[in-house]
Parts: sequence; structure tokens; C-alpha cells
Amino acid sequence: MRAALERLENAKGLDLLTARMRRLVLGSYALLVALMVYRGLQIDGDSGPLVPIVAFVLPLVLFLPSLIGRRPRGHAWLAFVSLLYFSQGVMVATLPGQGLRGSLEALVSLVLFAGCTGYARFRSRQLRATNRGS
Repeated sequence: MRAALERLENAKGLDLLTARMRRLVLGSYALLVALMVYRGLQIDGDSGPLVPIVAFVLPLVLFLPSLIGRRPRGHAWLAFVSLLYFSQGVMVATLPGQGLRGSLEALVSLVLFAGCTGYARFRSRQLRATNRGS
């Protein structure tokens, strides 16, 4: 796998790969946040939809400074957190009448995981190459 990634880096270049992974991360992140807001709105609680929305979205919002700052380590941690949303999506997909919503949540979180791991790798290598050149 490592050799394949290095061949890809040599063929496409780190700048292009980093930019593509960033777009993938931002798109899947926004979609996952929207799915979590929608899921929170579907829950009928005593306190209204605000508490479930905050509970579902807060872990994602905590990574916003890392996304804005383009920090590889923050993206790596977001990849781990996205696996929690994947397992939640798989669990929701097994509920009657929730198959599509749960499957979509699981799929989007897997895309976020792949994008975050790719971005963390390519961006850290990009930064290392820039520091060597200075």
C-alpha cells in the first residue's frame, strides 16, 4: 500500500493530491453535519430538537479549527471520530424504516475517513518537503 501511495504521489504531485483530499474532506464533513442536524430534528424529546442536534454535531464542530487551519494532526483525529459516526450509521441502518438514512450516514462517514487520512498523509509530506526546501 505504501509503495502504491508513493507512486501516486510521484505521478500526480503532492499539491494536487492535497487539494483533492481537502475538497473531499470539506464536502463529506458538511454533508455529515447536515445529516446529523436532520437526525437531531427527527428526535422528539422533552427539550425539543436542540439537545440532540448539539449532541450529534458538537464532536464534529470541535474539529472546525483544525479544518480551517489545515492541520494534518487534526484531520487524523477527525478520521478516528468519523469511525464513531460510521458505527452509529450501521446501527441506525438496522432499525426498521431507517435503512437509507443509516446507510447514507455510514457511507458519508467512510468518505470522511478516507479523505481525512489521505489529507493528513499528503499534507504532512507536503509540509515536510517545504521545510526541507527552505
